Amino acid sequence: MLTRLSIRNIVLIEALDLEFAGGLGVLTGETGAGKSILLDALGLVLGNRADSGLVRAGEGRASVTASFEFGALPEPVRSVIEDAELEIEPGEPLILKRQLKADGGSKAFLNDQPVGVALLREIAPALVEIHGQHDDRGLVNPRGHRALLDRFAGGEVAGVEAAWKQWRVARDALDAARAQVEKAAEDQDLLLAHLSELNALAPEEGEEGQLAMARADMQKGEKLTDDLAALQHLWSGSDSALASLRGAARRLDRIAGEHALLAEALAALDRAVLEAGEAEDKLERAAEALSFDPAELDRIETRLFDLRAAARKHGCQVDDLPAKMEEMRSALDAIEGGTEHLSVLEKAADKAALTYRKQAEALHDLRRSAAKRLDVAVAAELAPLKLDAARFQTSVVRLPEERWGAQGMDAVEFLISTNPGADFAPLAKIASGGELSRFILALKVALAEEGGAATVIFDEIDRGVGGAVASAIGERLARLAGNGAQSSGQLLAVTHSPQVAARGARHYMIAKSSEGTVTRTSVTQLDDSARKEEIARMLSGAEVTDEARAQADRLLEGV
Repeated sequence: MLTRLSIRNIVLIEALDLEFAGGLGVLTGETGAGKSILLDALGLVLGNRADSGLVRAGEGRASVTASFEFGALPEPVRSVIEDAELEIEPGEPLILKRQLKADGGSKAFLNDQPVGVALLREIAPALVEIHGQHDDRGLVNPRGHRALLDRFAGGEVAGVEAAWKQWRVARDALDAARAQVEKAAEDQDLLLAHLSELNALAPEEGEEGQLAMARADMQKGEKLTDDLAALQHLWSGSDSALASLRGAARRLDRIAGEHALLAEALAALDRAVLEAGEAEDKLERAAEALSFDPAELDRIETRLFDLRAAARKHGCQVDDLPAKMEEMRSALDAIEGGTEHLSVLEKAADKAALTYRKQAEALHDLRRSAAKRLDVAVAAELAPLKLDAARFQTSVVRLPEERWGAQGMDAVEFLISTNPGADFAPLAKIASGGELSRFILALKVALAEEGGAATVIFDEIDRGVGGAVASAIGERLARLAGNGAQSSGQLLAVTHSPQVAARGARHYMIAKSSEGTVTRTSVTQLDDSARKEEIARMLSGAEVTDEARAQADRLLEGV
């Protein structure tokens, strides 16, 4: 609930610090005292458009700070704070602040952390609900009517939401499979042609690298042909250097025993013959590896061209062609087995749809039953609020299947008829300002605050009524707020009615004063004595009489 409101330099308010508690708080004051300024200031901190005209004349900037305290943060607020990754300690007050410059521009903060104004607007509905002469939010907005009816009915929407999600997942899987099979079927002839080409090509992983290396060796061999031939000539034939070495070794072997040096010479010559033999072997192998065969080179280059052309055609690397062939085979297999797979998915989707339909139907029946009970409850509140000619109806309309969703198959809207025989229509389109506020009060009482914000403000709900009707309004506001020190509900009512003011657990008086050319608005929480005097003023007008004071006593004693 709202526990503190601090205002600096907003229109006629120079500096104001107000503290609030649970139950019903009433704000009174003469016309023009500045009650609307309080609501404008509160609206500013809740994310309303920043108007530099709100800055007090002669000041450079203005600010509004509102503190809220909860046993636990309302779910919508908690979710927004978590999504924004703001640091709020458990149990810590929620402090909203808005700064406004006289030359335009504003800043917003949540617990001293800079935030966007959009975030304030997002959490505002869970914090404060304002109902006034031109109310276009809260209970008037049909977007929230279905959730309010569900809470009144005690309906469990989570099961419907889960069933809807399961149906949607099954339906999406079926649609995706159908699209895949249809596309594959359209491409079947092309797939068969491509696969036939690749089968004929028979690519192998790593083949490109091997062919490129063989081509490079052959191209080197073409350049080295003359050198290799000359070297081979040196090492081959009876007159070659190697033949001469071997002949010299044989002759030296016959006389090596005659002297030690001859033996050493023979050993050295044998080593030379051995090394020369190894050189001859390597030359032969090199010549074989670097052999140039024009026909083989043409075959290798043709194979490389075909492989690389196929890779470009299919948008992949040459080494990926075997995997591309497997992909094509899988696509063809999917076409062949697609009907059976689709049948399985269709059965799953039909089962999920049936589950959702059953749960949504049950919720629909529950809503219809609850709508009748709500209509009776609201009707019981209308006559005491001087709306006895009006009728209230909760419309529950089954939507076409394409508009079903996680919240079920119904559209829910609160409708009224203010005159006998008149058609039912949405709240905001039929009721006048005063009627609308009283309708909302009746609906609030009937709903027992289901789905309401932490703080509810009624702005001049008693306009145009008095006597018994004003007393009925005050009684219902107090009941709705649950007046008392331990009350968890909080209502604030801006009122001109002494009957409503007398019902407040706390009473705030708004007053305007002037000093020369300077005008200020102040707000004071009244004690018992001052409160009686203010209610007497509301009863009698400018001059407070003893009779008015006595009547004020009776009003206060009556509550």
